[in-house]
Amino acid sequence: MLNNRHREGMGVEKAALAQEEEEEEEDRLTPLLPHSTNLSSSSTSSLHSTLLSRNGNIWTAVAHIITGVIGSGVLSLAWSMSQLGWIAGPLSIVFFALMSLLSAFLLCECYRSPHPHFGPSRNASYMDAVKAILGKWSVWLCDIFFRLNLFKTGVVYIITSGISMRAIQQSNCYHKDGHKASCEYEDTSYMLLFGIVQIFVSQIPDFSDTKWLSIIAAIMSFTYAGIGSALGVTKVIGDGQIKGSIQGAPAATTIQKVWSSCQALGDVAFGFNYALILLNIQDTLRSPPEEKATMKKASVISTSITTFFYLCCGGFGYAALGNSTPGNLLTGFGFYEPYWLLDFANACIVLHLVGGYQVYSQPQFALVERSFVEKFPDSVFVCKNFPVKLPWLPSFSLNLLRLCFRTAYVALTITIGMIFPYFNQVVAVAGAFTYWPLVIHFPLEMYLVQKNIRPYTGKWVALRIYSAIALLVAMFALVGSIEGLVSAKFGSNYGSRASRM
Repeated sequence: MLNNRHREGMGVEKAALAQEEEEEEEDRLTPLLPHSTNLSSSSTSSLHSTLLSRNGNIWTAVAHIITGVIGSGVLSLAWSMSQLGWIAGPLSIVFFALMSLLSAFLLCECYRSPHPHFGPSRNASYMDAVKAILGKWSVWLCDIFFRLNLFKTGVVYIITSGISMRAIQQSNCYHKDGHKASCEYEDTSYMLLFGIVQIFVSQIPDFSDTKWLSIIAAIMSFTYAGIGSALGVTKVIGDGQIKGSIQGAPAATTIQKVWSSCQALGDVAFGFNYALILLNIQDTLRSPPEEKATMKKASVISTSITTFFYLCCGGFGYAALGNSTPGNLLTGFGFYEPYWLLDFANACIVLHLVGGYQVYSQPQFALVERSFVEKFPDSVFVCKNFPVKLPWLPSFSLNLLRLCFRTAYVALTITIGMIFPYFNQVVAVAGAFTYWPLVIHFPLEMYLVQKNIRPYTGKWVALRIYSAIALLVAMFALVGSIEGLVSAKFGSNYGSRASRM
């Protein structure tokens, strides 16, 4: 029996090596939209321009992850810590960081299937892995959460961009007319402006082509998170005291304190949700070394960096502003001066969100466009690329499906953002609703199948306990987050101006 298993393992390894040699002969290129046997030769050639080159390394992976993680969520962490207090606040950040890192480790093992080392199949996206490992019923359920998660992240980025651009105008107004001046401006026009930019940027064909955008966005995220932390440190030193308390900001009633604590946990959960793009990033890595080894190192580095920045930004913001900490550290005007530094930080936020929006939207685009390609392989509208050359710009390929679908997608995120322009509440709901199924449940289930872990073994029980704890925390956060959003929309106690910041 052992000899048979050994021969089977050697057969799998040989098949995988042959597959690797074939891929190397094709210049190590793989399509974001996989080839279908039903595709015509003209359709296949039209898709050749969307091939994904696997030439990434640990640092490009770190840049992609940081772009996806250190986003708008970092701006709400000071408020979250003000609601949870000096003990529960930092612990919640560390807790979600460790949970997300464990989830990343589980997902890394699911890149190749059926064998985690030899494959030979590659799962280039989260949904590919669910389909290959768990089957069609799990795919159907996961698809709902997956698409919703990518979409709601885009909505959050639309809201944040509008608020950040509005804050630049407000900052200059306060500097000119005084801190008590009525500097009220609408953010809808800024959301529209950001959306127009995204319509153009969304025409980037696939995820691998966003590498340069992710590097710029990662630099921007470090910059504004560092500025937020520096402003907090400066104010603490200037005031000569550390504000805040162990129990956090008081509330009028116990139930309001519970709701605000739930919402704070939802905000923290949103800040560590990058599982959905992990396999997309892993599929850009060169090998050797083995992709999952590189991805695990990149996950440890990026999670450590983001956790450090989150603790600094949230902790220093709370220490400086105490119970009056605004919902958004850089747009809620807990800090007014130096106004030019606030302007620069908010400009960095907007630049970061340009890249961050694409990091979370490109997988969505790929899913929809791949389904159209498979259903209509001979359609000119779906498959044909038209070369376009505009004055002063490099030539590029225009695909009609890409143009229409991606424009409509961006327009829809703008519309939802305008209807619910409440930063903290939307971030909390977005973080809590899809956290457990996508970050915890499906990666765990895939790992159990991939590693063939038998029920009721020690490892199986430990992973189930981990999943149950995560579910309870996510449900607790979701209930309070929904209550906060409903209250903000319909004018209850939370529907103040601060809620929108």
